[in-house]
Amino acid sequence: MGSFWFGPSVFLFLIVGCAARPFYPLPSKVDARDRLPLQTSRPYNVAHRGSNGELPEETAAAYMRAIEEGADFIETDILASKDGALICFHDVTLDDTTDIAEHKEFADRRTTYEVQGLNTTGWFSVDFTLEELKTLRVKQRYKFRDQQYNGKFTIITFEEFISIALDAPRVVGIYPEIKNPVFINQRVKWPDGKRFEDHFVATLKKYGYKGSYMSEDWLKQPVFIQSFAPTSLIYISNQTNLPKIFLIDDVTVPTQDTNQSYWEITSDSYFSFIKQYVVGIGPWKDTVVPVVDNYLQTPTDLVAKAHAHDLQVHPYTYRNENQFLHFNFHQDPYAEYDYWINKIGVDGLFTDFTGSLHDFQEWTSPLSQDDGDDDGNAAKLLHKIATLVSPYRKG
Repeated sequence: MGSFWFGPSVFLFLIVGCAARPFYPLPSKVDARDRLPLQTSRPYNVAHRGSNGELPEETAAAYMRAIEEGADFIETDILASKDGALICFHDVTLDDTTDIAEHKEFADRRTTYEVQGLNTTGWFSVDFTLEELKTLRVKQRYKFRDQQYNGKFTIITFEEFISIALDAPRVVGIYPEIKNPVFINQRVKWPDGKRFEDHFVATLKKYGYKGSYMSEDWLKQPVFIQSFAPTSLIYISNQTNLPKIFLIDDVTVPTQDTNQSYWEITSDSYFSFIKQYVVGIGPWKDTVVPVVDNYLQTPTDLVAKAHAHDLQVHPYTYRNENQFLHFNFHQDPYAEYDYWINKIGVDGLFTDFTGSLHDFQEWTSPLSQDDGDDDGNAAKLLHKIATLVSPYRKG
């Protein structure tokens, strides 16, 4: 699957558009019959909060860049505003990735709530209306990443996120998370009396997302629903048969809703239970292969155990920077991808650098069946080289 190039003028318009208004009109649907299908022959490239290694996370620009770079799925975290709007944002507080501290009019909204058993202080999205949230500008989470786009983009809604995927020039899946449902249901009350999860599913249905994994309907509009809260995944199973992924945190972190330990939720008996509701797990990668002093240790049997229960494994999160790469990989993110795909055998990867994973998979995938057509193979090789360098050409 080749890369998609957006010229400088288009990207400039993206910046201006996102700063002024939602970039995507709603509703927005493109007939899947006119687009290249989702690739299903190799592990999924999941753009973690968009291409957030390059652009501020969970913004329209980050998702557009990820699609351009070859993502199979664009991933997002869904939270709620005070007035019940579903938004794309990772943290329950706005402090780390927005300019909220610069908005003096909101100074008195800083407060402390209990979140997953811990007292957390900051500005919480649940205390702001959507209109107020739209006045904020998003910034890069990590200081060592490109800062030039700070302040250029707004927080986007779940519907705007969906429209980005539906407007893509090929079929691109979405991978939304039901984020902190216990906290959201405590703090946000909808007039219809329904829960956070109900509105989450209703939004997917509104835009035509339906069908079990690999069904004809699913392939037209692919989606994985993810959550760290097993009760939320079980609850929505009565509303949709869309495939679900059970996220698994570090070995020291219990489930936020059922207070179960890592060891309990990764047991054979629990996998036998949860596979009635999910098609896979999304573990923190250092629980799949433990790490000591930044060196990989002997892999656990988690992947083999999950596969024995017919569960996919989509670990998180892969990042190119040296501070995130274990010493075994010698500062080479391609070596890390090779290890996880070809030795550990995962079925999908959450990455901050979609383009790097896409390029690795393009380079290492067979060019074609051995049909003796040397000229044809040479032409395909040249095409692959061209698609890999295209993101670096000048407009």
